[in-house]
Amino acid sequence: MMFDAILFDCDGVLVDSEPITNGVLCQMLNEAGWPLPPEECMRLFIGKTVRSETARIEARTGRPLTDAWMAEFYARRNARLQAELVAIPNAVETVRAVHARLQGRIACASGADRQKVEMQLAQVGLAPLFAGRIFSGHEMPATKPAPDVYLAAAAALGVPPARCLVVEDTVTGVQAGVAAGATVVGFSPDGVGHGSPAALRAAGAQWVLSDMALLTKMI
Repeated sequence: MMFDAILFDCDGVLVDSEPITNGVLCQMLNEAGWPLPPEECMRLFIGKTVRSETARIEARTGRPLTDAWMAEFYARRNARLQAELVAIPNAVETVRAVHARLQGRIACASGADRQKVEMQLAQVGLAPLFAGRIFSGHEMPATKPAPDVYLAAAAALGVPPARCLVVEDTVTGVQAGVAAGATVVGFSPDGVGHGSPAALRAAGAQWVLSDMALLTKMI
């Protein structure tokens, strides 16, 4: 099937940020009194915003999730991302190829905050390809797994959701794309964990890719 637009998630699809971000979160939750192993932290928080898990965090740490704590999390997260972030293998080349083939009808639709998304895309050289077409779930009535961010991206491109291909690496994100009425392809480079092929297909992904370079064959 040919598609008129491609809507990319950011973290775990375009940039290898999730181990970095989750590592900072895990360290800060441990410091706050929740002895959470890294693997469990990844399982609980992948594809979600920290704020959406406020009740769980407050119950396990015994303290409120304050704006000051979140500000420190963002600062520590951003510092590590700026020092360590790299693109997902073959993502930059693939985005360039589909941008040319679809005459610019691509967008980045992330559940993360805009500052983080824009910083990451700039850091790996993808910002010019998504200029004016970056959408954050933080700015929507509801974030993933709600479809809002993908509906906004499709509308901005002037393409019906049914003609859009969404690329996602988490169950939460796949659910958002399916709810928007798009076709979803899962991305699972290691084939295990939160984004295993079986989990992504169960959430509604039509296909699961292990290499971003394979995406160009789908359009």
